[in-house]
Amino acid sequence: MVNWILGDRFDTVYPHKGSIKALWESKWKFCSQKSIYPFHDGEFEDFEPIFEELIAKNINDPFTDAYTNAFSPIVDKLEEEATTALNNSHPDRAADLFRRAAVVLRISRFPYVSPTTRPDTVTKRAALDRQKYLYMKAASLWNPVINEVIIPHTRRSAKDGPSIPLYIRVPEEASADRPVPVILLMTGLDGYRPDNSQRTHEITNRGWATVICEIPGTADCPADPADPESADRLWTAVLEYMAQRPEFDMTRVAAWGLSAGGFYAIRAACTHRDFLAGSVAHGPGSHHFLSPEWLAKVNDHEYPFTITDSWAEKYGYATTEDFIQNSQKKFSLVETGIMDQPNCRLLLLNGVDDGVVPIEDSMVLFNHGGPKEGRFFEGTVHMGYPHSLPVAYKWLEDVLSPNATQVKN
Repeated sequence: MVNWILGDRFDTVYPHKGSIKALWESKWKFCSQKSIYPFHDGEFEDFEPIFEELIAKNINDPFTDAYTNAFSPIVDKLEEEATTALNNSHPDRAADLFRRAAVVLRISRFPYVSPTTRPDTVTKRAALDRQKYLYMKAASLWNPVINEVIIPHTRRSAKDGPSIPLYIRVPEEASADRPVPVILLMTGLDGYRPDNSQRTHEITNRGWATVICEIPGTADCPADPADPESADRLWTAVLEYMAQRPEFDMTRVAAWGLSAGGFYAIRAACTHRDFLAGSVAHGPGSHHFLSPEWLAKVNDHEYPFTITDSWAEKYGYATTEDFIQNSQKKFSLVETGIMDQPNCRLLLLNGVDDGVVPIEDSMVLFNHGGPKEGRFFEGTVHMGYPHSLPVAYKWLEDVLSPNATQVKN
């Protein structure tokens, strides 16, 4: 039995669980006012009437169509206003409204969309597809624009899909004569390609390009979720495609994995160490988060809704019980020996009080393989927001500096 750093909170049922009213009033109302996770780039005025309706109708289950459909009227309104603004030659206003509509859809299809659409997930999938459509209408009006590029999965196995969809944003000054560093963003369990506007702004403002790819078992990712090595094939195909673009400086590529993507950023730091100058694992799980002991309590913690069913499907399990009993041996980066390999520079970021993945999952990595770097924020939960973001950007600036010395540990 692990003596969890989370302490008594490991056995605590957090007060927002099971109640949309408690979730809104104790957590999400504040998040929407501050435009922080999961309301990145959102507007409070868009969400307040939606949650008032959900509370009035006592809709507490986000996996139902009733939850997702409650967001549609606001999306319709924002899309109509955006179209009018565009037709009246106000592209900046239109872009802002399309973006806001996409953020509302992001919360409507929360918390998880599988690559496999079933009858009970049709509404969530439709919300994601509409989100992508409206988001790209916004992103096409930005400077620089975001483009969707669909590449062949050249390294696929029999159970991988044939193509990999990417969002790519490149500074205007990038060229074959002036190639720029690249950040490969690996998305999370509930945050997908259209959910990283602010990050792409920050990245391109620094003169870097960004390539956004979803992780196995989520959204539009073609990688076989049940195969631990499918991610390795995925990143190889993506990096080989990136190497064909002359405006990318492939000597200065860094990965940045977000939440569930942090797991893959850690893995890639080992499996793709010769291709990466560095890798940021932000809010990562690695080992303990897949233990039956942790999984028995995680649904009671800070995540807005239940998470184990989504994790089970994301990792390719037919039942949650099978996932709980068997996933650690199959996927743990410690048990499988991945972490005993050398690694490129690897930064681990998280909040000490994370109840989604334990801080122990970052700390255990210091006992395996090459040296790691870490910054853990006391008194903060999953991802260590807002303190972790400045640290990530500063570290990436150092790693991607033309004068940086790249050492494989």
